[in-house]
Amino acid sequence: MSATAAPRKRGKSASAAGAGANKRRRKADSAGDRGKSKGGGKMNEEISSDSETESLAPRRTEEEEEEQELEETAQEKKLRLAKLYLEQLRQQEEEKAEAHAFEEDQVAGRLKEDVLEQRGRLQKSVAKEIQAPAPADIRVLRGHQLSITCLVITPDDLAIFSAAKDCSIIKWSVESGRKLHVIPRAKKGADGQSPGHSSHVLCMAISSDGKYLASGDRSKLILIWEAQSCRHLYTFTGHRDAVSGLAFRRGTHQLYSTSHDRSVKVWNVAENSYVETLFGHQDAVAALDALSRECCVTAGGRDGTVRVWKIPEESQLVFYGHQGSIDCIHLINEEHMVSGADDGSVALWGLSKKRPLALQREAHGLRGEPGLEQPFWVSSVAALLNTDLVATGSHSSSVRLWQCGEGFRQLDLLCDIPLVGFINSLKFSSTGDFLVAGVGQEHRLGRWWRIKEARNSVCVIPLRRVPVAPAAGS
Repeated sequence: MSATAAPRKRGKSASAAGAGANKRRRKADSAGDRGKSKGGGKMNEEISSDSETESLAPRRTEEEEEEQELEETAQEKKLRLAKLYLEQLRQQEEEKAEAHAFEEDQVAGRLKEDVLEQRGRLQKSVAKEIQAPAPADIRVLRGHQLSITCLVITPDDLAIFSAAKDCSIIKWSVESGRKLHVIPRAKKGADGQSPGHSSHVLCMAISSDGKYLASGDRSKLILIWEAQSCRHLYTFTGHRDAVSGLAFRRGTHQLYSTSHDRSVKVWNVAENSYVETLFGHQDAVAALDALSRECCVTAGGRDGTVRVWKIPEESQLVFYGHQGSIDCIHLINEEHMVSGADDGSVALWGLSKKRPLALQREAHGLRGEPGLEQPFWVSSVAALLNTDLVATGSHSSSVRLWQCGEGFRQLDLLCDIPLVGFINSLKFSSTGDFLVAGVGQEHRLGRWWRIKEARNSVCVIPLRRVPVAPAAGS
């Protein structure tokens, strides 16, 4: 009995335990159901509250920012301002570094230009940017009665001095085109008259500081003037024939002169003194030019030579290349020059070569009947200092602008500027903004032809620059 009872008791207790477990499961399930229902209620409440928050979002954001500013402590404000200050300092230092790098690039470029200029190898590329002006843009200044023979521009580009076969000198304002001063012709043998020239003025030069003006004439005289007031200061005598070329050494008051007497003379204008005379040409010298070095270059006319005079050594270099009489010459930089001759050719020279680096024949074309053509004489040349831009003049009814190739080994025509008459003198402004031409009915050295349609005048030719777009792929 007892043995059978025990199993029953165990079975009963197991069933009771199972029932208790089932009860606990049901309770847990019911609790889970209640939790789910509560969770579902919370989810519904959150959805409804989100829709309300979206409608009030801007207001709450502004309120939160205001509360944040109000809640910001003094320490936090200091930290925020310090961060702003450090950011400003960082930006300022970056800007300073960029400006310093830019200045260093500029200084390096300027130093490179100065070194190349001293060596005479500086060649700025400006010719391609030049646009030919319209004829209506050329200003014509009339005041001389006879052909213009020479002219100079003041270093500040504000005034022009012109001289002519009428023996007068006129100072013009570049801006207004009006006469600022006139130095009239002086009568020969008249006493007590104002100083001036009594014969054709053939050449002029102005010092690089704009203080002194020098003019030379067919009467073998060199007159020195105060450029600002046009007051006569000195008269230099010593040449035995017409004075045909004058040039001041840049940065000094040392004056070089040349003459049809075949000599080159050196003067000190500031001290009103003569220095020395150099000989070498075999015929009348037609023109002269100089820059900063203590030397000058001359065009030897019919002896067919260009000469470089080294003043301290009292020596000279002789160059050959033109077939005719060399009537004009101009320095491009300290090592290169351009010259023109009556055989119609224009030559580019380097001081290290005795022959031209480039020679352009028939630079202004031919004139005359078929079968009897002759080249137009090149009567004037000019160059924009330390660049590749050159101008030439003749009596072919135009001034021509040329571009010098790399290393001055080529001469390419850029454009023609229409001007009727003999172009006896050409000068570029120091900035290259304009070109001045002295035009006459006759050649400055003679009366071989007369162009009646020409007007004796000073022509101011504006030169506009248009930057050239870089080549594709560069």
